[in-house]
Amino acid sequence: MDNLKNKVAVVFAASGEIAGAVARSFAQHGAKVYVTATNLIAVDTLAKEINANGGSAEAGQVDALNEVEIDNYLQMVIAENGQLDMVFNGIGSYYKDAGSGTPSTAVTFEQFMNPLTRICGSQFLTSRVAAKHMIQCRSEGTILLLTASMSRTKTPNMAGFASACAAIEGLTRVMAAEFGGHGIKAICICSGAIMETGKIQGMINDFSELANISRDEMAKNYTRFDILKSGPTLKQLGETAAFLVSNNGVVFNSHIVDIDNGKLNLL
Repeated sequence: MDNLKNKVAVVFAASGEIAGAVARSFAQHGAKVYVTATNLIAVDTLAKEINANGGSAEAGQVDALNEVEIDNYLQMVIAENGQLDMVFNGIGSYYKDAGSGTPSTAVTFEQFMNPLTRICGSQFLTSRVAAKHMIQCRSEGTILLLTASMSRTKTPNMAGFASACAAIEGLTRVMAAEFGGHGIKAICICSGAIMETGKIQGMINDFSELANISRDEMAKNYTRFDILKSGPTLKQLGETAAFLVSNNGVVFNSHIVDIDNGKLNLL
């Protein structure tokens, strides 16, 4: 498992479960991984775990919504290594801040704009700063973005989040076209609900109370369109990410790669 040997990766928002899984897989496949988040304690713990398991990781405190911090950190990474091969941003948004579960007639404009600014805005910042540095140091790397299947499902009461997810997919295609001339790939992982994550379990708890139905009944809403009996896991998502940034993953340049084990309701 050394298809990322001698590669250098930066993972933003690595305190989250998805970004943490991606960082672990990058390291398991041989990459040197820089894990960053606003919560330095969390990413320091992650880096120590990766190093204890035979990988190579360093932790840093970076706000993925602060372009100066992003730029300074990537400059430091390149100064240390002379290259930058892949960047992944796993930033999310608290569903209440995004107005998720609230009808469009009741959600506030601030709630609607929250995921567009926070999620899509952060993906734009980390991607464009990474591309700038990849161009300067001539690293023909991969910018790996993250969205969710809400971009292509017809789900009510999710206006802000669904709009942000669709915007990220459009951003991926634009960046692939812009940066491809420099040998830089842009690919987007589109994740379905990963049932093992605390975020999904918390939403199931809250939404079941709001709808006045049982927790089990609400949980079925997340899996009833599954083609297979098992949904995606964090491990599977991380391994897919590691493949996409590898040399073989080049065939998916500009593509939106669904991580959901197949959905009947996904366009």
